[in-house]
Amino acid sequence: MSEFRVNSITNQDGSTGPQVCGVSTFSGKSGVQIPSGSSEFRRQDGGGRGRAIFSGGGTPTIVNTIETIEIATRGNAVDFGDLPRVTVDTGSFASATRGFTAGGYDPSYISAIDFVIFSSKGGGNEFSNLDTGTWGINCLASSTRGIMGGGRANPSNGGIALYNGGYLDRMVFVETSSDGQDASRFGDLIAPQEKGLNRGQTINLTMATFASPTRGVFCGGGTPRQKFIQFITIATKGDSLDFGNLTEKTSRASGLSNSTRGIIAGGFHDGSPASVITNVIEFITIATLGDATDFGDLTVARYQPGEGASATRGVVAGGVGSPTQVNTIDFITISTTGDAADFGDLSTLIRTCGSSDAHGGLAQ
Repeated sequence: MSEFRVNSITNQDGSTGPQVCGVSTFSGKSGVQIPSGSSEFRRQDGGGRGRAIFSGGGTPTIVNTIETIEIATRGNAVDFGDLPRVTVDTGSFASATRGFTAGGYDPSYISAIDFVIFSSKGGGNEFSNLDTGTWGINCLASSTRGIMGGGRANPSNGGIALYNGGYLDRMVFVETSSDGQDASRFGDLIAPQEKGLNRGQTINLTMATFASPTRGVFCGGGTPRQKFIQFITIATKGDSLDFGNLTEKTSRASGLSNSTRGIIAGGFHDGSPASVITNVIEFITIATLGDATDFGDLTVARYQPGEGASATRGVVAGGVGSPTQVNTIDFITISTTGDAADFGDLSTLIRTCGSSDAHGGLAQ
């Protein structure tokens, strides 16, 4: 093999050499290996994937702020930008490049789906719409498809929203790389009557959700609270199926995952004589079927926190403790079991929603 050597390279006037931008790695004693692979897996700001964002929520005042962290580090969240609208009780999901929020209320029911570009640290943009304003919607995603299911629509809207007092069992989806496709029908979540609930009750509200590249999982939620776990195959269209059960009846918990393990953290547990805000963390293996197993505890008991994940680490941020909102960010190592550790703080005491550009539904 011939050898090519360059002693120096300068620009035209000889004043300086070239700049090599982006992420580069060196192999051997010398040489530069240019980054390879699909550009969606390399952030435009020069860093790898691993950013989480926490969008909107209540302080208790409803806000449109977005904060961000780098999951591999530890420290306080910083400002990212603003959503196009103030919103709370919103669902969230993400591709490797875009983070989405869906539904919520402000205090009217919202049908909008909005997005941000993870690499931009800028404001949100309008993407498309649900077929009706919905809060408490449950969201997850693969690398190409976002799934939104359940939630509650305004029962006075009529039509599909009138059924069961406004509680919804259907799922819809969007292709996350599209230019703004309105949500299309995917299938149905398990109906409450199949689990012995009465009309006007639901198992499909404020669930903990996460995904592997092939499966989406919906955990707990409902009114009254439930412990059921159900799953879908994201690439197909169809109804959800039974997976197993949580250890307790739980709603408004955080859900996050890597490609193999799903985590359910915090939320409300049904208790005796009253429901309690919990710090419990549970996990499942997404490719199997079965009940959840204890993982450890959060540093602070809270419900409705935001979340994010990389292939190795999960983060849980904010939420409502006892008696008010918290700004605590915890982290766990997903492949192990054990208690969460302190990561840093959000800038505001807030209940929020979260997404990340390296979660378990994406190629890792």
